[in-house]
Amino acid sequence: MILKKRVCDRAMLAKDPRFDGLFFIGVLSTGVYCRPICPARSAKPENIVYFPTAAAAAEAGLRPCLRCRPETSPGSPAWDGTSATVSRAMLLIRQGVLNEGNLENLALKLGVGGRHLRRLFQTHVGASPIALATTQKILFAKKLLNETQLPISQIAFASGFGSIRRFNAAFKKIYGKTPSAFRHPIKSNRMGEKALFRCKLTLSYRPPFDWQGMLDFFQSRAIPGVEFVEKGVYHRTIRINETTGMISVAHADKDNALLLTTALSASRDLMPLVERVRRMFDLDANMMAIHKVFAADPVLKEVVRKQPGLRLPGAWDPFEVAVRAVVGQQISVKGARTVIGRIVAKAGPRFESAHQSGLTYFFPTARELGTFELGRIGMPVKRVETIRILSRAVACGEISLLVKESLENFIKQLTRIPGIGDWTAQYIAMRALDEPDAFPAADLGIIKALQQGDKRPTPKQILERAEEWRPWRAYAAIYLWHV
Repeated sequence: MILKKRVCDRAMLAKDPRFDGLFFIGVLSTGVYCRPICPARSAKPENIVYFPTAAAAAEAGLRPCLRCRPETSPGSPAWDGTSATVSRAMLLIRQGVLNEGNLENLALKLGVGGRHLRRLFQTHVGASPIALATTQKILFAKKLLNETQLPISQIAFASGFGSIRRFNAAFKKIYGKTPSAFRHPIKSNRMGEKALFRCKLTLSYRPPFDWQGMLDFFQSRAIPGVEFVEKGVYHRTIRINETTGMISVAHADKDNALLLTTALSASRDLMPLVERVRRMFDLDANMMAIHKVFAADPVLKEVVRKQPGLRLPGAWDPFEVAVRAVVGQQISVKGARTVIGRIVAKAGPRFESAHQSGLTYFFPTARELGTFELGRIGMPVKRVETIRILSRAVACGEISLLVKESLENFIKQLTRIPGIGDWTAQYIAMRALDEPDAFPAADLGIIKALQQGDKRPTPKQILERAEEWRPWRAYAAIYLWHV
């Protein structure tokens, strides 16, 4: 991966938060690496080296800066030219796939050999997959040490380490001291109910971010009993592996960050949970690059000017979004919300909380939903059959909503299911897979947004125009829906 030195120099001198997490600054004279917004005095130019990822800086023998805390920076999205295989691998690593498995298993999921994957990572990331995973785990552990009072043992397992001994050794290698010696006393953020694992974490993003726009999107589609928005805070029930519980997400009082509050049955899955929340709220998007592409289109340029920072709303559960997309065919958002609420009440496992009476169900898994008869819930028979086929296909692994070979192949695979057309498949790719280039060209809202007078463009004409918006067509759809 090639970083443009002039761009990095300017961003570093300006301490521009829009570049936070896009690259890291290595200071050879001190042996540390920093974020572009580090408040420390800039080093001499001859002592500065730029790295595309924190893992690449760590591979070069540098340690994280204790002042700007690289573990709190937004995630690194793929730079232009990054291999699609590497991008998918980085996503899986952030979700913790290497915590339990090995490199060969990761390569198998991606359809490539282990040696080839290592070679791709060295070219595009500047570090091996294992080094990336290790750096991610150490930085996440450092975040927990700084922001929580969790016991060291819980931090070790929540960060993806299989033993406390390995955690202590890896941490000491990076920071020169054990986790317990490193920790500073902080005010506890635990709350009641000792049976639950509770913590609060800040999740940073690069501005601009239209937080209210994101909240409005989720509020209008909130599934009764599973999620709700109240007083500027998003709440929902969650299941991840064997962990269950609830999360709340609010905007932090200061800085460019959200505040995540968890109440969980266990701490082991905290790291992949945080990654899911980051994806759900699209915190790692590089809006500066996206806006630059849209500036050449008169319609998009104007809506970006009026509402900068619209993100791509993701999903806690990809299967949940897939079901919602099918349910929402040819009915209003409000109508779809009602129907999907009936599905949850019928097939969703119960959830009880002494603190959130509005959270009463988990969304059913594909296996759970596939075993229920969904008659008499207000949906056409053919649509009920589509959900049944989709549920069974996902449950048996015939369709994956987690890993994709390419957008084109995913759309082809999904549209083989009766009742799922291109619009539904593109929408699922946008929100369930966080596919930035998915684009439902035949969407009525998009057609109306691009209409000139009485003349409406055809989907073919829209696709031709949208070629200039690649690889951010999903973001273009979000903006066009706000025209």
